[in-house]
Amino acid sequence: MALSRKLWRGSAHGGLPGLRARVVTSKPSLQEGAAPLTSGDTAGWHSQSQLQPLPMDPLQAVRLEPRKKRSRQMGASRTSLPQDVKFRDLVLFILEKKMGTTRRAFLMELARRKGFRVENELSDSVTHIVAENNSGSDVLEWLQVQKVKDSSQLELLDVSWLIECMGAGRPVEMTGKHQLVVRQDYPASPNPGSQEAPALAVHRISEYACKRRTTLNNCNRIFTDAFEILAENSEFRENEDSYVTFIRAASVLKSLPFPIVSMKDTEGIPCLGDKVKGIIEEIIEEGESSEVKAVLNDERYQCFKLFTAVFGVGLKTSEKWFRMGFRTLSKIREDKSLKFTRMQQAGFRYYEDLVSCVTRAEAEAVDVLVKEAVRAYLPGAFITMTGGFRRGKKIGHDVDFLITSPESTEEDEQQLLHKVVNLWEKKGLLLYHDFMESTFEKLKQPSRKVDALDHFQKCFLILKLPHERVDSDRPSQQEGKNWKAIRVDLVMCPYECHAFALLGWTGSRVSAPWMFACCSPKDMGRVCLAQAGRGRGGAVPGNLLRSHDPVRGMNPQQSFPVWRLDQQQ
Repeated sequence: MALSRKLWRGSAHGGLPGLRARVVTSKPSLQEGAAPLTSGDTAGWHSQSQLQPLPMDPLQAVRLEPRKKRSRQMGASRTSLPQDVKFRDLVLFILEKKMGTTRRAFLMELARRKGFRVENELSDSVTHIVAENNSGSDVLEWLQVQKVKDSSQLELLDVSWLIECMGAGRPVEMTGKHQLVVRQDYPASPNPGSQEAPALAVHRISEYACKRRTTLNNCNRIFTDAFEILAENSEFRENEDSYVTFIRAASVLKSLPFPIVSMKDTEGIPCLGDKVKGIIEEIIEEGESSEVKAVLNDERYQCFKLFTAVFGVGLKTSEKWFRMGFRTLSKIREDKSLKFTRMQQAGFRYYEDLVSCVTRAEAEAVDVLVKEAVRAYLPGAFITMTGGFRRGKKIGHDVDFLITSPESTEEDEQQLLHKVVNLWEKKGLLLYHDFMESTFEKLKQPSRKVDALDHFQKCFLILKLPHERVDSDRPSQQEGKNWKAIRVDLVMCPYECHAFALLGWTGSRVSAPWMFACCSPKDMGRVCLAQAGRGRGGAVPGNLLRSHDPVRGMNPQQSFPVWRLDQQQ
């Protein structure tokens, strides 16, 4: 028999030590041109091949065993050296989930070349987690599996942020479109029995308006404007269910830190029902809503919007004027058969000023006026501008102030607003005023029943604000009007109720009622004392809390305060 071609030949120069030839199970055969082997040679070969290493050809020794593929951790490329890192305040970790190992490794290497510090593994030093095709809930769930104990400083970001950073060659600002969002009701711990849950710095969307952080940067104005128009029309028609649907949708969309560009972006967002999503989808596809367009062209809506813009005119009066056939304010003014309240008379008299927006500069000028007058009688008083201006708005329709003093007596509290009004009247600054005396009883126990108004003393005014107080460099007009009529609301509250009153008068028309849903029953009365349901001639609908009333047995119609400005009702 001859040796098989599979038989590894020995070398005349000696084999590689330590290597053993593989055992050949096939019978040896003669090679071409080789001498025949005897049975003894064959037996010897068998014993050698199984017990001793064969001399090997160095060139073929490397083929003895198949190469083992070098194990490699994807994404575990070289760690950035200290001299390579340009941005030491940022420590990135790129999540492989739904991204893939190859893309992750590529992004890690590219980010390191740009001077970013990228960690191979999740560690305590990580400040930013970058993910692709993952929601905030997905990343949160992954972090819980990793048993992250303290991640309160973590930023959860979409990969688009990292791509923009690398394009700019530096870290770019983290805007809403980059930040991952997690619903508020998402379980904080994967274990229901766990008492402690990691505090994650993710954007949670609560269904409660008072628990959502809403900035002045509205990323979804095209949608919120549409829903506010629909909500306003529902309010004019006294359709509370539709009003709640649209106003809640507008509120939650304002709080989003990212713009809605597709229907996928609406997944997991509370307060968006099928009707709302249908309107969003139509706006995305067509650029406008046919329902909103129909409302804007509706004569009834146009008339109600015009009438309710008059100070002191509410829904009932607007309905009466509309049924009487009035369509313009000029016709209403000219009609001698109509009787107006003092508030409505002032509303018509100063209509042009009152329908124009109050600027922050004008609000600050009024703030000076109020503080000068109040501290003339109560030097230690606290005067706080509330409402939209306290929330950071640049414009508004009126200016609200909350007044309190730790040193005032009950008599001082009752007389202060009257003294202030008399002072302004003597100075010629008072154009209109209306008092609502306090009905607050300090010894009264908190009740689940919510009254129509808070119990604090209030005064609704129209003040004459000289132009020179807004802009000292502006020359006073010798001819014509050199002042502007400004609506001002003053509220006087006891010092011990100041915190609750400040909370109520700072909140918006939508967020304030939800404080009732979030407070405990024992705090219900204190929040009720603080709350004022302010609105333009109307109240916040009672069913705003109907679907989530935390106090069982509580009448939803009593779970918020009502304030009707229309004196003819």
